[in-house]
Amino acid sequence: MAHLLQRVAILGAGLIGGSFAKALRRYVPDMHIAGWDREDVVSQLKTSGAVNEAFTGAIEPAIRGADLIYLALPIGVTLDILPEVAQNAAPHALVTDACSTKMRICTAAAELFQEEESTPIFLGGHPMAGRELSGFAQSDADLFQKATYALIGSPGEDRDPRIVAFTKILEKIGARPLWLGAQQHDYAVGLASHLPQLTAIALGSFLYDRLDENGLPITLAGPGLRDTLRLAGSSYTTWRDIVLTNKEVLSAALDLFARRLDDLRDRLGSRDLEADFDAANELYRLLRSL
Repeated sequence: MAHLLQRVAILGAGLIGGSFAKALRRYVPDMHIAGWDREDVVSQLKTSGAVNEAFTGAIEPAIRGADLIYLALPIGVTLDILPEVAQNAAPHALVTDACSTKMRICTAAAELFQEEESTPIFLGGHPMAGRELSGFAQSDADLFQKATYALIGSPGEDRDPRIVAFTKILEKIGARPLWLGAQQHDYAVGLASHLPQLTAIALGSFLYDRLDENGLPITLAGPGLRDTLRLAGSSYTTWRDIVLTNKEVLSAALDLFARRLDDLRDRLGSRDLEADFDAANELYRLLRSL
């Protein structure tokens, strides 16, 4: 099936797009790969050998004749260029994105892509494989190994051959495709990914405001704090669109989490706190098993 997708155009060569290019080069070596980004990123692409050709400026030359168009751009930029991609994509193309929220993207795509014969089709996607640092320099051919890769659709429905071919490619680069709805996706990542990010930001900014002239309390920090604050290294520009497009879920999650913190404070002098440790330990074991 993967032979249906022989030419890929990757729009955006940061952490995800660059890693996708490198993964294809390593695990699907017969695929022709084109990359598109800013001029400074394109120069890195050419030097890396991850792509056969690289483009900057106009999008149309980059996606011309592509069987697979992979959008690895911020949510706002993806929404801006989606009409141009839909207009210029080859009739046989599969267009997919890697954005961290799906409702806005999939709603816009539904208006632009008609699932008919001899027309390009759109598939929403989101690899759960990010890092706190972004950019092509951070990209890695093995970034997707054992990572869940969300695909937007109903489990068990008849699949277009292009979509089947794409899932085979994902499996070749080590990802684990998981089908779910756009709203279901945004709720789940709001709790499992976006809330931890904001929690790390809150803790990091809280501690920063309390640094003294000797660097305390950070000078006494051990690996526990470093692990907890890993996500605090993420940039606002990376997360701005994510927060704006999942604001309702995040607002509700933060309210509920604040209540849980209040509960913990009330239990500080009580043995009832053990129940929270037990629940957290169980969740930790579940994550390790996954």
